[in-house]
Amino acid sequence: MGDHKDDHKGQPLRVGAAVRRRRRALELTLAVVAERSGLSVPFLSQIENERARPSTTSLEKVADALRTTAVELLAAADPACSVDVVRVEPAGSAGEPRMRSLVRGHHQMHASEFTGDHDAGREFQYRNDQLMYVADGAVEIEAEGRAYRLGRGDTLYLTGGVRHRWRATVSDTRVVVVAVAEHIEAVQDRSRQ
Repeated sequence: MGDHKDDHKGQPLRVGAAVRRRRRALELTLAVVAERSGLSVPFLSQIENERARPSTTSLEKVADALRTTAVELLAAADPACSVDVVRVEPAGSAGEPRMRSLVRGHHQMHASEFTGDHDAGREFQYRNDQLMYVADGAVEIEAEGRAYRLGRGDTLYLTGGVRHRWRATVSDTRVVVVAVAEHIEAVQDRSRQ
């Protein structure tokens, strides 16, 4: 069957993320890029969110506004893969904590699987929402000043910006964490309020 290969020849490219990364690296707003390129803010937003594909002329205008070239933006673009298989890795030593990414590449979603315990004192705070699913074992999660105990099959949803920490309370615990990627502006930046 057709597992996803690292060779993306012939597949369309998703240039929106490359445009957004370049714009943010230059610390420009969409309004500034719109003014420089002669394109509208809504159209630029649609490009960045992969809702519109720019023509060659429009891409060149965007590239000029971002002080780069269309070729550079295309080179930095993500392949538009709709299917990718991530195979299970061989098991390490029993009880050995590990983490593996369940999604490869630069996408709008990130997912990781944590097996065993990890640094329970480490505090996490993500920009965007995330979901924690206990596949096996049990965990204790501290969030918003409350402790939550979750067992196999339980989930906990955290909105962006919530500080939290967690620890496995049973050996061989497996937790799957699915989150909106950090580069996505999925929630309003609470620091600007």
